[in-house]
Amino acid sequence: MGLFRAAGSAVGGVLADQWKDFYTVPDGLAPTAALFPAVKRGTDFGRGSNTRGSVDVITNGSKIIVPQGYGLVFMEGGAFTAFVAEPGVYEWSSGASDSRSVFAGGGLVDPLINVSWERFKFGGRPSAQQRAFFVSLKELTNNRFGTASEIYWDDWYLNAQVGATARGSYTLRIADPLLFIHNFVPATYLQNGAVFDFTDLRNAAADQLFNEVVSSLSAALSSYTNDPARGNRIVGIQQDAVGFARCLSEAVERNYHWRSERGLEIVSSAIVAIEYDAPSKELLRVVQRADALSGVRGTVNLQAAMAAGIEAAGANAGVEGLVGIGLAGGALGISPLEQQSAAGGAEDHVAKLSSFKRMLDAGLITQGDYDAAKAKALGL
Repeated sequence: MGLFRAAGSAVGGVLADQWKDFYTVPDGLAPTAALFPAVKRGTDFGRGSNTRGSVDVITNGSKIIVPQGYGLVFMEGGAFTAFVAEPGVYEWSSGASDSRSVFAGGGLVDPLINVSWERFKFGGRPSAQQRAFFVSLKELTNNRFGTASEIYWDDWYLNAQVGATARGSYTLRIADPLLFIHNFVPATYLQNGAVFDFTDLRNAAADQLFNEVVSSLSAALSSYTNDPARGNRIVGIQQDAVGFARCLSEAVERNYHWRSERGLEIVSSAIVAIEYDAPSKELLRVVQRADALSGVRGTVNLQAAMAAGIEAAGANAGVEGLVGIGLAGGALGISPLEQQSAAGGAEDHVAKLSSFKRMLDAGLITQGDYDAAKAKALGL
């Protein structure tokens, strides 16, 4: 009796499979979902829900709605049979006997006999497993990364190896859906009701991506900070999400072949915080101070210091102190005119003495006149 019951159940399932359905995305889907099965929404011809049809059979003539930003992948018996990347409404048609519909002109006798036999042979299940999956073609956000301890790289700006902890986020894009499904998605997610989400903490595959990004950070930071086109400054990373993402994506591709083997790529990134270790912080302060004291800013700073020194020397050591300051300025490569400019209140005395000396040399005043003017200028 069990034999007839199995056969009868098989025939009933085939008849139920003849109703045509509508498929689309499931309700309550997270915006970070990357891959999920198409779900039935209802049927046309006012025939109601196809509740008795086989789960893994898509009836010929069934409509599938593909929303903007998603691709649709068909799989039959574990193999790809179709892929759609444009939004719109599509009608399913397959040469497999499981999908032929009496309402779509597929005939009645052959499907009933052939499929019933196959279902009986496979315990009442279809021999050709048909499934449709939506895959996101959008940027998938909220992928976070962070280092538990310092990572190190050679920094051109600091001219040394530096260490820091960093945390931030990046966006992903599935560039090749078929490669992504075939080479990366675990089989547990190629089931009805399963949703592959990169941000799901229970997703071991996504956790692997996190570890690979963290291990590639050192190379990405080195590539970014040692690129003259980006100014060789780590501070630029936080204002250049796309530029750093490119460095990070290139580092990940070199190490783990995301794009070429998994169909994944990093589109943009943002470093929320980066914290140098203690030696790097000290080195950074020294280098920044050296930068601040270079060029015009350094000359002004040095002139101010010399002005204070000349003033003190003039007050405490007389002309000998002024001469010493002049020699020191010459040793530092500062011209007499720059020293006079930096001398503040003392530069007037030096200028007057220089003027009197030129007049003495020209014979316009006597030696006594010059000595008296010098004594007055120096307060002697």
